[in-house]
Amino acid sequence: MKFKCEKLLLLSAILTSSRATANKSTVPLLEGLLLEAEDEIIRISGYNLKTGIVTTVPAEVEITGGIVLNARLFSEIIRKMPGMEITISVNAGFLATITSEMSEFEILGSPTSDYPELPIVDGQDSIEIGESLLKKMISQTNFAISDNESRPIHTGALFETGDGELTIVAVDGYRLALRREPLENINVPAYNFVVPGSALSELEKIAADGDGTVTITLGPKYILFSIGDTTLISRRLEGEFLNYKNSVPKSSKYKFKIVKEEMIDAVERVALIISDKMKSPVRCVFSDGIIKMFTASALGKASDECGMAGNGEELEIGFNDKYLIEALRAAPANEVILELTSGVTPCIISSADEANNFLYMILPVRLKAYES
Repeated sequence: MKFKCEKLLLLSAILTSSRATANKSTVPLLEGLLLEAEDEIIRISGYNLKTGIVTTVPAEVEITGGIVLNARLFSEIIRKMPGMEITISVNAGFLATITSEMSEFEILGSPTSDYPELPIVDGQDSIEIGESLLKKMISQTNFAISDNESRPIHTGALFETGDGELTIVAVDGYRLALRREPLENINVPAYNFVVPGSALSELEKIAADGDGTVTITLGPKYILFSIGDTTLISRRLEGEFLNYKNSVPKSSKYKFKIVKEEMIDAVERVALIISDKMKSPVRCVFSDGIIKMFTASALGKASDECGMAGNGEELEIGFNDKYLIEALRAAPANEVILELTSGVTPCIISSADEANNFLYMILPVRLKAYES
């Protein structure tokens, strides 16, 4: 194998595919990248047996072939190379020679036949959505994905299509995050599948804020996301996802309109005396036009307030400060509605206008448990 390509393009592809390599594995090849040279392109693949990322770069291919190189070492060598072009040649013993200007490295690789085969996703079902839009939807729901392996299905996010819309839902037992957006193709059939949170985190990093399109291809066991010259392959999570439609209260006694940044600032201030070792809820009292907030821990006490539209009749409720801030920050609107019924029922955060494109639900903290 022998080829020449631009350094910056090669480095970008290496860093992208390396997101799917294993940091430490009993199978050393999973810590490596698969390089394949053919038809004026270099295909670079990383795979950890759960998620695979494949990207391509244009190149002047003199001799086709392939090799597996250690991802960390290979990326550092390319990063430090002085020139704008890189030449890589591989001999019959899988010794790779990497040159640029006066710099030269020789590193030993492995044959491609030893590298685990990436899953083939040959499903005929597909969905298309804007790249920047999907990136935002993932970032605005991923924080609520569970990390509890006792319920594997909830370590991923539910993707659901229907009525010309894509809905993404994440739950972790304490909160629920939902984002919904219309699809350009309103005739997309009804699909329902769960993507691991780890794969979605990588997809969010790969996706750009431009005008590109992501094609989601569904297979029986795997799912493929195609973004430009890069594809991400992930297994689908199997199991029964929470029936979120039945979990969200259909009505509420109180509805308050707030400016989310004002409430975030107030919660962050009173949370300064809360730490991982000194956990305490943020106690909220909803009065007439004002939300009063209080916290108390061994470090001291704090109080603050923010304005709102509505009268809560002195309704008192406790929240985990982190959960409340994350939900408010993720909401894609400056003004939101908080819906409450009592101090022990969930809080619903939704849009203040008619967009109806997001919903966050947070379970309250029972305040009596923290009274001394």
